[in-house]
Amino acid sequence: MTGLQALAAFTETARSGSFAAAARALGLSPSAVAKSVQRFEQDIGLRLFHRTTRQVSLTADGRELFGRSERIIEELDALRAQAEGVRGEPSGRLRLDLPSALGKLQVVPLLAQLRARYPKLQFEVSFSDRYVDLVRDGIDAAVRIGALADSTLTARPLGEQALLVVASPRYLRRAGAPRRPAEVERHACLLFRNPSSGRLRPWQFRDGGRAFELAPPPLAVFNDGEALVAAAAEGMGLAQVPDNMARTALRSRLLTEVLQPYRPPPTPISLVYPSGHHVSPRLRVLIDLLAAAGLNREAAAPASRRSAR
Repeated sequence: MTGLQALAAFTETARSGSFAAAARALGLSPSAVAKSVQRFEQDIGLRLFHRTTRQVSLTADGRELFGRSERIIEELDALRAQAEGVRGEPSGRLRLDLPSALGKLQVVPLLAQLRARYPKLQFEVSFSDRYVDLVRDGIDAAVRIGALADSTLTARPLGEQALLVVASPRYLRRAGAPRRPAEVERHACLLFRNPSSGRLRPWQFRDGGRAFELAPPPLAVFNDGEALVAAAAEGMGLAQVPDNMARTALRSRLLTEVLQPYRPPPTPISLVYPSGHHVSPRLRVLIDLLAAAGLNREAAAPASRRSAR
C-alpha cells in the first residue's frame, strides 16, 4: 500500500474499532488492512492500537494521530468528490443498510433507476430491521423507521409509515369485526416478535388525542412481517402490520383493514448518513432521488377518528 492508503487504513480502523469493519469500508481483506496498519506503525515508530482477539482500540499516540488523519482523509475525499463532479458522472460503491420489507419493496426499484442513470455506480446493500452503527460498519447511508436518537447522524425525512390492523374477509365473516381496540382480546391475534430484542411488539392505537398500547394474547407469533401478512391473508386472525407490507393484499382484497379510526400516529421514515463528512456525488444523487421519490406516500389517510366511549 502507498502512504495514503496506509493512512486511510489506519483512519478507517480507528473509526470502526476493528480491522474487519475497516476492510468492508475500504473494499479490502482484513489481513491486508491489518498488515498495512502494522507497517504504518513501523514506519512512524509509534504503536497506534491496543489489539485484542475481538477489537482494537487507540493508544494515546493513536488518538492524537487520528484527529489529524481524519481531517486529511476528509480533505482527500473532498478533492476526489470535486474531481468526480468535474468529470460529471458519480461513480464508485454505495454501501447501504435498509429495513427488510420497505427496502425490498420500495428502495431497490429506486436503486435500479439510479444504476440506469449512472452506470458507474455500484451497490452493496444489507437488509436488517436493527439499527447498525454506520461508522463502525462502513455504511454510507441507511433508511430508518422511527424516532432518531443518534445525534451524530444527518437525517433526511423521506415519508411516514402507518400501522394497520388487518384480517381476511373470510376471518371477519367467521368472527366478526372488532369495533373498538379492547375487543381484539376476544379475537385470534397474530403477533410480531422483534428478532433483535426477542420481545413481542404490542399493538398501538390512538383514541382522539390519547395514544395507548395493548398486548392481546397471541394465537401465533412470527418474527417476520411478510409471514405475518401471509398468515392474516390465510384467515388465521387479526394482525397489526406496516401499511407498505399489507398494501398489495389490501388492493387484491385478500385483507381488509379494521379499527381504522384508531390508527396510531404514523412513524417517520428517514435517510441517515454520518455527519461531519463530505457528501460524495454518489451519495448526493441517492439522497436527491429518495427525497424526490419519497417513501410510502401511497399510504391511505385514516378515517375521521371517533371516541371509543
